[in-house]
Amino acid sequence: MDNLPEKTRKILADIRAPQKFKLFHLSGWQWKWGLVLLFSDTLALAIAWQFARYLNKFYSPIPPQLVWWVWLGIPSLFWVFAALTIIFFAYGAMYNTAGSQNYVRAAKLVTLVYLLSLVLGYFYNPKIDPPRSLFFTAWFSSIFILIGFRLFVALLRSQLQKKYEIAVFLIAPANRIRKLTEVVERRSHYKIVGAALGSMANSPSTYKAILDSGAVEVLAAELPRSELASSLYWELRRTGISLRLIPSSVEMLHRRGVPEIFAGLPTLRVETPLLIGWDYRLKRWLDLIAAFLGVIVLAPLFVGVAIAIKLTSPGAVFFRQERMGLHGKVFHVWKFRTMVVNAEALQQELESQNQTKDGVMFKIKHDPRITPVGNFLRRTSIDELPQLFNVLLGQMSLVGPRPLPLRDIEHFQSWHHIRHQVLPGITGLWQISGRSDIEDFDDAARLDLYYIDNWSLNLDLDILVETVRIVLFGKGAY
Repeated sequence: MDNLPEKTRKILADIRAPQKFKLFHLSGWQWKWGLVLLFSDTLALAIAWQFARYLNKFYSPIPPQLVWWVWLGIPSLFWVFAALTIIFFAYGAMYNTAGSQNYVRAAKLVTLVYLLSLVLGYFYNPKIDPPRSLFFTAWFSSIFILIGFRLFVALLRSQLQKKYEIAVFLIAPANRIRKLTEVVERRSHYKIVGAALGSMANSPSTYKAILDSGAVEVLAAELPRSELASSLYWELRRTGISLRLIPSSVEMLHRRGVPEIFAGLPTLRVETPLLIGWDYRLKRWLDLIAAFLGVIVLAPLFVGVAIAIKLTSPGAVFFRQERMGLHGKVFHVWKFRTMVVNAEALQQELESQNQTKDGVMFKIKHDPRITPVGNFLRRTSIDELPQLFNVLLGQMSLVGPRPLPLRDIEHFQSWHHIRHQVLPGITGLWQISGRSDIEDFDDAARLDLYYIDNWSLNLDLDILVETVRIVLFGKGAY
């Protein structure tokens, strides 16, 4: 085997084997953000423990058998918990690009550390009874503070990341390459450095082109399944290049399946969760709590906006419009009025200026009906805030497909109505993927369907973080 030519040895090698040993495959900016996350997690855990110690001083102190040393004013027990948490996070890929925003996994790993500590504590000394007040307070505060810090870091990263140009290689059918290139490069920190046809995904020339381009990620659309299942994924993985798939319905189903041999046949088993519906119930509780707190905190802003609308244009402060919601039920959505009073009547005269290609939605970049104050409210998305009342009434969620006017629904194709199978939301994938820049409703509808098929609490949190960033910098709103 040693006497074989290098090219022959490469062919005979396991496709999963790396070309050369590297401990980590991280670019410069990935290292920096990994360190930021590490510092953020450590700080969050320290704050949680200090908070737990402050509350615990009113009860029983930490047993001296568990205080081996004190560093920076914090007992050794914290540093053990912090070290275990960071090790579990590193092993669980919580410091790479894909895992850094997996907030549910973060909560699970913190919980695993605390449950494991009970087992280890029992074997260390069964007679030691650590203060329950410290244990439970540190446990739950660690989860909430750590996730809060990670949400802030994600928001900061999504904005500052624009300063880094991330090289992306595109693999797609010929008729989609140009469109996907425009979409990707619209986000300033991504740059297409090369492209290849999907039919050539598995060819050596494509793999060589990827390496020569210096790409750190490959974006692929509509790959033949045989090509994806063979060497492309492993060739990229062993060289540390990330692969992103624009999913088809088949790939979405495959993503949910667990490989399993059944009666000697390879199958994908789609598992049911242990606690069916708990994540959706938690989503609805968070909707109600966040909407209630939002209304209270934003009440002074609501009053200020109402005064500004009244002083600058005649008419009501709020605008109510019929929209289609869950299962086709019509409800009134609430917004701050941003247009003249007779805006709906004037829309008929402006239909000829509609800038959407298919005419489903009505969009004009410089709509003459918008008032000066209304223009500011739309740019900042403040006009949407009254929909917190729709959330409290159970008609909407914080995240979901946007409810559309009945005028738009009349132009729907049959498959567009799938979006009505879930509660509409104040924000969604549509809003963070271009908002008013989307000219073809089919593109918006596909984003809604992707959200429905891939929904998770993590996805909702990601969308909320990205929405905050977009609203702060006013991208794509008019």
